[in-house]
Amino acid sequence: MPSRRERANAIRALSMDAVQKANSGHPGAPMGMADIAEVLWRDHLKHNPKNPQWIDRDRFVLSNGHGSMLLYSLLHLTGYDVNLDDLKSFRQLHSRTPGHPEYGYTAGVETTTGPLGQGLANAVGFALAEKVMAAQFNRPQHEIVDHQTYVFLGDGCLMEGISHEVCSLAGTLGLSKLTAFYDDNGISIDGQVQGWFSDDTPRRFEAYGWHVIRNVDGHNPDEIEVAIEAARESDKPTLICCKTVIGFGSPNRGGKETSHGAPLGDEEIALTRAELNWPHGPFEIPADIYAEWNADAAGAKAEAEWDARFAAYAAEYPELAAEFKRRMAGDLPADFAEKAAQYIAEVAAKGESIASRKASQNSLNAYGPLLPELLGGSADLAGSNLTLWEGCKGVSEVDASGNYVFYGVREFGMSAIMNGVALHGGLIPYGATFLMFMEYARNAVRMSALMKQRVLYVFTHDSIGLGEDGPTHQPIEQLTSLRTTPNLDTWRPCDAVESAVSWKYALERKHGPSALIFSRQNLDHQERTAAQIADIERGGYILKDCAGEPELILIATGSEVGLAVSAYNALTEQGHKVRVVSMPCTSVFDAQDAEYKQAVLPIEVGARIAIEAAHADFWYKYVGLDGRVIGMTTYGESAPANQLFEMFGFTVNDVLNVAAELLDDE
Repeated sequence: MPSRRERANAIRALSMDAVQKANSGHPGAPMGMADIAEVLWRDHLKHNPKNPQWIDRDRFVLSNGHGSMLLYSLLHLTGYDVNLDDLKSFRQLHSRTPGHPEYGYTAGVETTTGPLGQGLANAVGFALAEKVMAAQFNRPQHEIVDHQTYVFLGDGCLMEGISHEVCSLAGTLGLSKLTAFYDDNGISIDGQVQGWFSDDTPRRFEAYGWHVIRNVDGHNPDEIEVAIEAARESDKPTLICCKTVIGFGSPNRGGKETSHGAPLGDEEIALTRAELNWPHGPFEIPADIYAEWNADAAGAKAEAEWDARFAAYAAEYPELAAEFKRRMAGDLPADFAEKAAQYIAEVAAKGESIASRKASQNSLNAYGPLLPELLGGSADLAGSNLTLWEGCKGVSEVDASGNYVFYGVREFGMSAIMNGVALHGGLIPYGATFLMFMEYARNAVRMSALMKQRVLYVFTHDSIGLGEDGPTHQPIEQLTSLRTTPNLDTWRPCDAVESAVSWKYALERKHGPSALIFSRQNLDHQERTAAQIADIERGGYILKDCAGEPELILIATGSEVGLAVSAYNALTEQGHKVRVVSMPCTSVFDAQDAEYKQAVLPIEVGARIAIEAAHADFWYKYVGLDGRVIGMTTYGESAPANQLFEMFGFTVNDVLNVAAELLDDE
């Protein structure tokens, strides 16, 4: 029978061979963490290679994702749909083994881990989701949600600030089924980390409220085994500090930064094979080692046992079982669309002129009772973002059955945790902050879009209309940043009706994130027909129109729609033929068919003005060379909102003056 070291060496050999063949990659971390991975994956990880999406599997995250060949080797060896040709195609175009693990490309990859620290944050999200789902669904003698989250991480993950945000919260929430393995090899790209990373990491995590296991020899299977068993018994999240040698087995590059991010080279690989007593050729794994690694039988057995437990649960709690299956499938309740449409009609009939952040809260009060899968939160701004609704119950260490997380001032951590929650399944996360502070969360928002996850971002205080807090808090370029993010729908509604529609659309969107942008100040209600209300979901629609072809089209979003309507009224009184287009979501409008877009923005009408109290440049794609944009090209100032709108040209007279220039040109 192959020894533990021989099984671990299979990982090392596959990793160094794949990196060498690609002439690109990071062999050091896979070679250094192979022994830890061997103990965890062979003796502890609950998973089924033939059903990678089995609901109650343990989640494994490689946060130091540059070491992706470690994960690909494990998936291949244990029986997932990752074959030798996939390993030989490492980092190549259209391969299932990209440079960093990417969700959706490779069976068994739970999340996309590129930027360091975010995999750790996703793991916190997985563990949070497990704890919430267990509290909501488990019953005495029926634990249908009962799995661990394991994460590998390195010095780089711990140096990134997001690690502090999420690990602090994980300790506070007592996420005891989260175990992190710290690859303490003392090396990063620039060399020995002691010159720039001298933290006492164990004490840091103890201060967070974690269970810390120090000084584990990362190449001693017995010590690793004992540490994992201790972690599983703890009532806290656990950090296992593993002392390892990066590039273990490489005679000349082991323990050095030169093994971190470059192929070892043919000569060094030959020496490494000799050092490891691995006589096999490139990508050659003996049959007895494959047999020892294969997890098909154990995985099938574990899933069958869970199936039996779930059948017993369903027999005693049929409604809960049906609800659990619905939520894990990501389906909304069958009557949600109908009830949401009824609510939108009620909002339209009521005709309130309120801040869109308040309209957002009203929408949550309407939709929340329909959606027990909602898991809300805010980065310490709930009273401003208005994300707390009447049915909210906080999630805590002692009671995780709630539906709201108080994230504290952790915008980045909140957003990356929400990605993990969404990936876990069973919950739809939404989280809020001021639009300006989206900048702190920006990369996690991008990862939501890259992974096509249903994560809802609520960004309030959306323009210079924020007022007295000044330019540090007044977003200018942020809307453009969000709108140009592929696969992210960004909604900026103009009143309570559009706010309700944007929430409905975002909740129903199964394969992508949405950013919902809301105002601090009150916005005028806009009258609409039923057909116009239906067209809101097309991203842009005609709100006000004239008889025949218009001379001028005003395009606006959010708080500036009311300004466009006032200008429309004045221009119409002057005898001009004007159209107002409200465009709450440009990406959804862009996805409409050419006929609809032509009907809303006919190419024949070149006289167009876009109006938005944000960066002007984005809007030239809609107004063309002959049009004008009334927008921001500088930062704002600290003053009451009405003074700022006047100062920066957002008044009816300003719009009329620009319109006069265009119409004279005609």
